[in-house]
Amino acid sequence: MTYDLAIGDRSYSSWSLRGWLLFDAFGIPVQTHSARLYTEALPKLLEGFFPARTVPALRLPDGTAMAESLAIAEELASRHPEAGLWPADPGLRAIARALAAEMHAGFGALRSHCPMNLRVSYEDCAPTEAVLADLARLEVLWAWARERSGGDWLCGAYSAADAFFAPVAARIAGYNLPVGPEAAAYVAAHLAHPSFRRWRAMGLAEGAPQDFYRRDYPTRPWPGPQPLAATVSEGPSENATCPYSGKPVTDFLSLDGLRFGFCNPFCRDKTLADPEAWPKFVAIYHS
Repeated sequence: MTYDLAIGDRSYSSWSLRGWLLFDAFGIPVQTHSARLYTEALPKLLEGFFPARTVPALRLPDGTAMAESLAIAEELASRHPEAGLWPADPGLRAIARALAAEMHAGFGALRSHCPMNLRVSYEDCAPTEAVLADLARLEVLWAWARERSGGDWLCGAYSAADAFFAPVAARIAGYNLPVGPEAAAYVAAHLAHPSFRRWRAMGLAEGAPQDFYRRDYPTRPWPGPQPLAATVSEGPSENATCPYSGKPVTDFLSLDGLRFGFCNPFCRDKTLADPEAWPKFVAIYHS
């Protein structure tokens, strides 16, 4: 069973992040295909996912293509009930679905004023009254859900509802938006989530920044955990074959004087994003 997922830039495409989290955070294997936003490559990519016109777009194992993150979440939950995309408790499941639906359709002021940009964090972005109103609504929803569930995530364990709010958490962090302590703790949980960290680190390695997302606000350090100080480099490498696929290496990373090779940029960037990967590789090749 193979799923194919079309996405845009990891640093900027908030809906792509949601779609990818529905796989990675729940242990569902997927083959990812990416193209940069605002280029001819994106509509070209989506030709293979007809009739989708936006990312994320999903091609199911039987070849059927579909779009819309909420629909993708429901389809995956039907096909993989063991993955836990929605809470098992009926009441919490209803809350999670309501939250995801409101996120899918709302918060236009916040989205417009603060487009997702995982490459930078700003000191201040002069939020408008409409943006502040969106933030107040978010705090109400998050507090309501977490009070009912009693957990760190919205509805108990991490669910599709949390995946839908991950880009909003990134906006609050990236634009230093004012929220209370409980909401700030929820944002911090997103920034530390392993799947979110992998996505952000892969985005940092994707290429030059997109000018469309550049803002002139004063910057500050990214407030979440930092990726390892590994860099894309050239060979030769410690290993002749990719540790993921066993194929000959074509792409390289270096850290602390060690160089490792991978069979393609995806495997390379996956390792760049994974804090646990480097110690494992060092142990394998220097034991």
